[in-house]
Amino acid sequence: MSERKPIVSWLTDMDGVLIHEGSLIPGADEFIKRLRDSGRRFLVLTNNSIYTPRDLRARLAHTGIDVPEEAIWTSALATAQFLDSQRPEGSAYVIGEAGLTTALHEAGYVLTDNDPDYVVLGETRNYSFEAITRAIRLINDGSRFICTNPDATGPSLEGALPACGSVAALITKATGVEPYFIGKPNPLMMREALNKIEAHSETSAMVGDRMDTDMLGGLEAGLETFLVLTGVTQADEVDRFPYVPSTVVPSIADLIQYVT
Repeated sequence: MSERKPIVSWLTDMDGVLIHEGSLIPGADEFIKRLRDSGRRFLVLTNNSIYTPRDLRARLAHTGIDVPEEAIWTSALATAQFLDSQRPEGSAYVIGEAGLTTALHEAGYVLTDNDPDYVVLGETRNYSFEAITRAIRLINDGSRFICTNPDATGPSLEGALPACGSVAALITKATGVEPYFIGKPNPLMMREALNKIEAHSETSAMVGDRMDTDMLGGLEAGLETFLVLTGVTQADEVDRFPYVPSTVVPSIADLIQYVT
């Protein structure tokens, strides 16, 4: 294996890496500060499509992490960009929150339940049986099925919550139609993130807490990968996967030294 070039650009997941349920993960503020002070290009990536970048900037700031709005890239933004490239000024029936609906509106999409081009499924803490039923019928009638991310579960203080991937599986079971997932580990989201900061995969790294999204996405995009053990994937689970991260560390605090 050839030796990798020095890291000059960083992509990092948010939940489980920088924060956990609204609380700072120790060292995350110093890591971001080091990136900003060093002038290194970076982007915070999240599969969470609930919030807009402005919302997320405020949430991070509340914990003491200073991230510019333009340095946040969500699966909602990636989904809107993808749909705009496929069918400009199209229409969509959306299950999701403001992060997704705002991104689609800004991309020129009409949100409707009247013969939409797409059914777009995003994250929400309040999935409606009525909305899911409507999505199933629209897909059966010919609407294309898009999902912002494949995460089966999401974190909460009480434990795991069903997330986008689980609800997508329900809809697929009812319709026989598989969705196209936009978020990590889709290399599409990773490539667009690199393009956004004008970075190259050979000199970039991905930091994440999930083997099935962050590490796989980084690996397939050709990035150096760092798994932190402060989120979903635990140390004893790493060897269950047929691929490995470049490096496993206890937390983001252990990566501050890598930012030069």
